[in-house]
Amino acid sequence: MADSPEAIKKSVKLYSFIGLVLFGCTLLTVAVATFPALDFGGHGFDYMDAIIGLAIATFKASLVAVIFMHLNHEKKAIYWIFLGAIFFAICLILLFALAFFDPITFDGLMPKFGQG
Repeated sequence: MADSPEAIKKSVKLYSFIGLVLFGCTLLTVAVATFPALDFGGHGFDYMDAIIGLAIATFKASLVAVIFMHLNHEKKAIYWIFLGAIFFAICLILLFALAFFDPITFDGLMPKFGQG
């Protein structure tokens, strides 16, 4: 924690800078979603826009966690817990991706109504 006025001023400068970076990233996210010149994939919203938006959101969440939640001053156990949570989140995303490549279908499992 800040004990002196100089340390408080330094913290205010850091938090203000990080706030401006977060605001700038928010404007960048809106620009990527709105302006056709920043549309990197096909026309309209597609997987490339989603990847860019998620990358910006991940950067913003990391800044919030490291600076505002003070993870940069924590012990190593916190980092392992944080990385474990990220690992399991990625595993869940991969499970959903598996469903895209091998969808569950109910053909043949349920009786067809109207057929006598």
